[in-house]
Amino acid sequence: MELNNIAEFQSSPGIREKLRSFGTVKKFKEEEIVLQENAFIKAIPIVLTGSIRVMRTDEDGRELLLYYIKPGESCIMSFLGGIHSDTSKVKAIAEESTELLFIPIEMVASLSKEFPEWLDYIFRLYHKRFEELLEVVNDIAFKKMDERLINFIRKKCELAKSHTLHVTHEQIAAELGTARVVISRLLKHMEDEKLVQLGRNKITLL
Repeated sequence: MELNNIAEFQSSPGIREKLRSFGTVKKFKEEEIVLQENAFIKAIPIVLTGSIRVMRTDEDGRELLLYYIKPGESCIMSFLGGIHSDTSKVKAIAEESTELLFIPIEMVASLSKEFPEWLDYIFRLYHKRFEELLEVVNDIAFKKMDERLINFIRKKCELAKSHTLHVTHEQIAAELGTARVVISRLLKHMEDEKLVQLGRNKITLL
């Protein structure tokens, strides 16, 4: 089980051994749901390999991408919900083939008391997620959809470590909280501007 990619734990073999002994590793296929909205949180996930996207759904069923969770990171929403015995307010989906380490929620408090670096890890995650959520709010409030779309494509490419995305216009629209026709129109314009090249369920960033 690889935990060395978590910077806070590199100099602490004690906490790594603790996580290994109490944690459970699970594998998820691409697009498999890791956590449903309104589900009770029994364990905290740490991404070992792959990545997760975290979505929020409104009352009409429309979804919005909040942020991605990369290797070495966890979901601060899970920490908060689990600690307060609350249900999840977000949905987590495997962006690709992903391996997760699940830490039982009852272990979180004892880890915080025994290992200061665990608490520091949580605060760092909270700070990062807060900045990412501010970015989402800023994009929705102040940026046009074409700006949001090109930034979305670049971020997806960076995450996939590829210039080509295998994704439908419908999927992009769902993650950006807009209509498919809007995405299709903007992508065609971007292709005319030589920013992207479009294929069947495929977008290449130029």
